[in-house]
Amino acid sequence: MIQEVPSFNRVALWTLIKREMIRSLKIINQVIWPPVISTLLYVFVFGLALGSRIQTVQGVTYAQFLIPGLIMLQTIDSSYGECSSSVFQGRFMNSIQEMLIAPMSAFEIVFGYVLGSLARAILIAALITVLGAVLVHTWPQNWLLYFGVLCMVSILFSSLGLIFGLMAEKFDHLAVLTTFVITPLTFVGGVFTSAAMLPQVLQRLELVNPIFYTIDAFRRSYTGESFLPPWLSLSVIALLMVVALGIALRMMAIGYKLRT
Repeated sequence: MIQEVPSFNRVALWTLIKREMIRSLKIINQVIWPPVISTLLYVFVFGLALGSRIQTVQGVTYAQFLIPGLIMLQTIDSSYGECSSSVFQGRFMNSIQEMLIAPMSAFEIVFGYVLGSLARAILIAALITVLGAVLVHTWPQNWLLYFGVLCMVSILFSSLGLIFGLMAEKFDHLAVLTTFVITPLTFVGGVFTSAAMLPQVLQRLELVNPIFYTIDAFRRSYTGESFLPPWLSLSVIALLMVVALGIALRMMAIGYKLRT
């Protein structure tokens, strides 16, 4: 088990956050530019092709409607990918053992990974936000909601990435959640279409899709409108975030698959 440290180690926490940020910048061509370029392609392919057929959605053009959904898509993907791969590589290369013997608590280790992942998600979101402003002339109307949802969603999926990074036996196992859960739920969760456009049956099914709440709440920061009341979406996101973060903290505290 990881020993509890009585005093908060700010230096260790910041060092881990900085390490994760430097790691992302060193592989910028793998983790930063690809989501930005794929977003650019989505805007041109879907925004221009479908935008000419769809007049307005939630009071804005289809291309403007698309931008917040694409930001959430990349935030979810980058947050999960950053934490899961970093933790698993640390286990595989035994470099994570350095933190286990260092004066660091489970809290500091988990939040070091999570906040490092959050920094990467904010950078990607900022680049796509600027891209949206330049290409389709759309900016968030509610910056507090913008950053609030962005941070909660990033922490939620970073925590899930940490959980699966600790559970995985092989690198391929990290892709299980992405391939079979996150990607399908994201694409049907309102990235490309409004729930109001769907039949009643499908609208009800959206309510059991947790990613739908994240996209719906975040899009409100842009359009000022949402399918669900914002308090409901924010409550669901906050609950899922607390549960995932709590599980990640518990697994790290007991040294799950970190000690033989």
